[in-house]
Amino acid sequence: MRTMPDAASETFYLTTPIYYVNDAPHIGHAYTTVAADVVTRWHRQRQEPVWFLTGTDEHGQKVMRTAEANGVSPQEWADRLVESSWKPVLHTLDALNDDFIRTTQPRHTERVQAFIQDLYTKGEIYAGSYEGPYCVGCEEYKLPGDLVDGTGEHEGQKLCPIHGKPVEMLSEQNYFFKMSAYQDRLLALYEAHPEFVQPASARNEVLAFVKGGLQDLSISRNTFDWGIPIPWDTTHVLYVWFDALLNYATAVGLDSDDPEQRAKFAATWPPSVHLVGKDILRFHAVIWPAMLMAAGLPLPRTVFAHGWLLVGGEKMSKSKLTGIAPSQIIDHFGSDAFRYYFMRAIAFGQDGSFSWEDLAARYNAELANGFGNLASRVAAMVGKYYGGVLPQAGPAGPAEQALEQVAAQAVAAAEKAIDALAIHEAVNAVWTLVDATNLYLTEQEPWKVAKADDEKTPDGGSAQEGRLATILVTAAEALRSLAVLLHPITPKAAQALWESLGAEAPLGALAVQPVDGAAHFGVLPAGTTVTKGASLFPRLEDPVTEAS
Repeated sequence: MRTMPDAASETFYLTTPIYYVNDAPHIGHAYTTVAADVVTRWHRQRQEPVWFLTGTDEHGQKVMRTAEANGVSPQEWADRLVESSWKPVLHTLDALNDDFIRTTQPRHTERVQAFIQDLYTKGEIYAGSYEGPYCVGCEEYKLPGDLVDGTGEHEGQKLCPIHGKPVEMLSEQNYFFKMSAYQDRLLALYEAHPEFVQPASARNEVLAFVKGGLQDLSISRNTFDWGIPIPWDTTHVLYVWFDALLNYATAVGLDSDDPEQRAKFAATWPPSVHLVGKDILRFHAVIWPAMLMAAGLPLPRTVFAHGWLLVGGEKMSKSKLTGIAPSQIIDHFGSDAFRYYFMRAIAFGQDGSFSWEDLAARYNAELANGFGNLASRVAAMVGKYYGGVLPQAGPAGPAEQALEQVAAQAVAAAEKAIDALAIHEAVNAVWTLVDATNLYLTEQEPWKVAKADDEKTPDGGSAQEGRLATILVTAAEALRSLAVLLHPITPKAAQALWESLGAEAPLGALAVQPVDGAAHFGVLPAGTTVTKGASLFPRLEDPVTEAS
């Protein structure tokens, strides 16, 4: 008997899709993972409890065929890809996931069987037969209206619009989930909770699909055996999507016999956000909530479908030779630049095009010249004029107050954007402080103020007593704010800046600095040691192309 959690949890629980192990990750996968990492790091920076889950989907016909083509068993193939590619890419991206779920792990397979047995006992599953066009790439039966006509070598055939390959006509004896019974409840969900499917374009797509009528869902296969056996009929394996969707619940302890795991589930469920690509939206916004309704489990708060990364106008794809490995970019530009570029250059929720030229231009203009040079200049001036020790600031004037107001506005706008999953808007908001601080230094001209300090008044005082100290302390405070705000986005550079400012000794670790603290200046104490370290973003002169 399940112990039901409340419909809300204090934990901010975010998931990526679990990724197919039929191939190594490309930057399309990395895009989702980085977005998830930025959002969860931000919530951690708010001092909230966070759980960030990612993992791999290892069952189904697509994985089986890939393994066969490589002369190994599906399990051997999955083990190889997970250890050599999928787990290492998390380190490459600097992702701080809390868990990594594999659908071949016993903790998943056993709990899935308990879940499916419960639905069968409740009468939510029945035996039947199905015939229709099936896309192995999507692991999904397609409706005739979903298909496109083939051309060229595929002339006269019907193709999957996502993979561009012919569908296969399958006829099987299957078990079915009574999904059609949940059509009205799903429509009521979308009406009562417009935040359940986001962005608005995704919500409109799902509404139109469900209003068009739902069919019962075939949830088993008996033509191959790479999957989780149906507990009451082991001649069938569970449909890979019914298996895969449950990872979000099994990973945090659903139907576990372990009291600690059951407590974990109660403390974590339901998910706050499922991040998915728009091509798998229907699975998450239609099938998944219907499954949870049938099981009597609270529903996730938001399913957010982001757009595709396009290369040459086409969706990122290894099969179409447009797949780019994250390391191809990160080895040259670094992980911070990768994270910054994809989170700022593409409106999250919309399709976006990647180009090497745009990445290089943004790196040099925004990261190297805009942010990195700012940090270097301030540290160099504190070193030159005050021996690397932060002086006591004089009274703040209108210019200082205006810069602090920019910081406050940046925090407020970024917070709002993160809550709306408009990650690009959050980065843009933070960058207003980078630009404003550069402008502040240009206008205040501390190098000229330093020269004026040598001109003495008749009574022996400085012509601009304390002004230089005020300017440099204000600039250092802006950098402190930026270190906090950019920590979720460019964690390595933010940490290096924190160390350059000498902030850890008086203030503590960067990770424990609250986001709202970045809205205020006057935090770094006088006497703090400021050092000019290596450039946060060294200027890259060498051109980079896809071939590199």
